[in-house]
Amino acid sequence: MSDGALDPAIPGAASHHATTFGPSALLTPANAITMIRLLATPVVIVLIMLWGASWFTFVFGGLLALSDGIDGWLARKQGTTRSGAFLDPLADKVVVLGALFALVAKGIVWWLPVAVIAAREIAMSIYRSVAGRHGISIPARNSAKFKTLVQDIAIGMCLAPPLAGHWTLLNGAMWVAAFLTVFTGLQYFVDGRRAAVERAG
Repeated sequence: MSDGALDPAIPGAASHHATTFGPSALLTPANAITMIRLLATPVVIVLIMLWGASWFTFVFGGLLALSDGIDGWLARKQGTTRSGAFLDPLADKVVVLGALFALVAKGIVWWLPVAVIAAREIAMSIYRSVAGRHGISIPARNSAKFKTLVQDIAIGMCLAPPLAGHWTLLNGAMWVAAFLTVFTGLQYFVDGRRAAVERAG
């Protein structure tokens, strides 16, 4: 942000400043969208359990996935916050894992790739939490967002009616998502070890 953007003498600067949030802000538009994503997760689960692959579930899930990009864009535009840095990846995991568990329960995909994804997501959340308590920050990687996109695409394929019943294709997509999920987890682990060494040194 330029110095001029905060200068009240410049026309329009006050309104720009009014929509910019500091790191400690909690009630932001980006966080509001993130909370909506969290609250909508049970709806997705119910839709999958009731209808399985259907266009309504596909579109609803797609809009939910799209909202992830919207709240990220708002956060970058209006200022990232500590609460957003915590809530956004949490919402990613809750939405994805909720949908994946429902797909397994419905018999649409095999449980093993989903178990691999779930194990990595839970383990990495614990790892980053423990690292944070020791004062070690592990910044988010762009590859992690790409990983979430691939997970969303795999889930979307499972919900698309034309692909219903294509067991090999759907499970192949899940294994691709699982591989990328594990790969990005290893990246975070390496980042954490490097940060710990730098902090100790």
